[in-house]
Amino acid sequence: MQIHIVQQGQSLYGIAQAYNTTVNEIVRTNELPNPNNLVIGQAIVIPIKGRFYWVQPGDSLFSIAQRYGYSAAELARVNNLNVNQPLSPGFRLYIPEGQKRSVESNAYIEPRGTSVAANLEQAAREAAPYLTYLGPFSFQIQRDGSLKEPLLNNFPEIARQNGVTLMMAITNLENDQFSDELGRIVLTNMDIQNKLLDNIVRTAKKYGFRDIHFDMEYLRPQDREAYNQFLRKAKARFSQEGWLLSTALAPKTSADQKGKWYEGHDYKAHGQIVDFVVIMTYEWGYSAGPPLAVSPIGPVREVLEYAISEMPSRKIMMGQNLYGYDWTLPFVAGGQYAKAVSPQQAIQLASTNNVPIRYDQEAQAPHFNYTDAAGKEHKVWFEDARSIQAKFDLIKKLDLRGISYWKLGLAFPQNWLLLADNFEIEKK
Repeated sequence: MQIHIVQQGQSLYGIAQAYNTTVNEIVRTNELPNPNNLVIGQAIVIPIKGRFYWVQPGDSLFSIAQRYGYSAAELARVNNLNVNQPLSPGFRLYIPEGQKRSVESNAYIEPRGTSVAANLEQAAREAAPYLTYLGPFSFQIQRDGSLKEPLLNNFPEIARQNGVTLMMAITNLENDQFSDELGRIVLTNMDIQNKLLDNIVRTAKKYGFRDIHFDMEYLRPQDREAYNQFLRKAKARFSQEGWLLSTALAPKTSADQKGKWYEGHDYKAHGQIVDFVVIMTYEWGYSAGPPLAVSPIGPVREVLEYAISEMPSRKIMMGQNLYGYDWTLPFVAGGQYAKAVSPQQAIQLASTNNVPIRYDQEAQAPHFNYTDAAGKEHKVWFEDARSIQAKFDLIKKLDLRGISYWKLGLAFPQNWLLLADNFEIEKK
């Protein structure tokens, strides 16, 4: 696959010609919301095998080959060149597809209200071929050890049809907030804890869940070891059934990091106990905060590098947002919340308002500003093909287990194109 960035004056027809493909194929695979009004700075995935590279000043066949993991001789052979031939700037080289490594992928899906929206179920169907796990969010622990079930609809059947492992996501959510008191009860009252484990086993068998996943957040610091002990107990119980155990972890950069979100999570212990973890490496830019990239590459890398110092890298799934935010400016703390937008919606906003998309090289994230019909200025940070490719490169560099998406329902077709282009997705 090739990532192309739209330049001033370019059309889909010209872009398609440059890559020996068709306009229809580019529109179809990218599900372009703006085929007749491309945005300067818009990233488009070109659906070709391998990619093309235009030689830059200072490049050599050897330096280009090294960058893409080939020998100069192989690159020369593919392009029918003499290996010692100097390359002129602007010369087009073909870079063949490389070998793919296997990864696991997960996506949470969160039905809200009293029924599952048709578009949400369709999102699950479309994503399932690219997933190892699908996690309906969430089974909420009750104070008596029972479980409040999410709407499941056809999710178990969609998973079964696509060879996807159902993930039973279990939370200490209470009234739409993570509750440290609920966490205290289940982690310290053995009668309730045993009842909870019995209910988990019964429910998992009923629906066919094969990974039990605890997302227990904002736990009290003094319950950190109690959580570890609970996970050891749960692991022993679930192993008897042949099930996996996984956890979601806050994005820490040190073992003693302060803050309600962080102190109840023990990276080293989780790495020893569970089969894998999902690290929530997103929400630096969040709906109630100032305009920022949601998952800037630097902070994400810092969290993951700390994580692999505490546990095997192949136990780590990097968390990834499938959305961005649209902030109304000026930002006022405690004021209006930013609106979540899909990458497709963000592109449409830029197109409708005829504003260019910029790319922050440090954060590795796209953004733009626009003025709405009421004259209010907005700032949008979102994800595109470049930003997600940067995350895939990080997974390879750090040799991680894979990626976990929060959450299905916001369209980002380029993600799935590039995920399949970079990796073989394991099915269990």
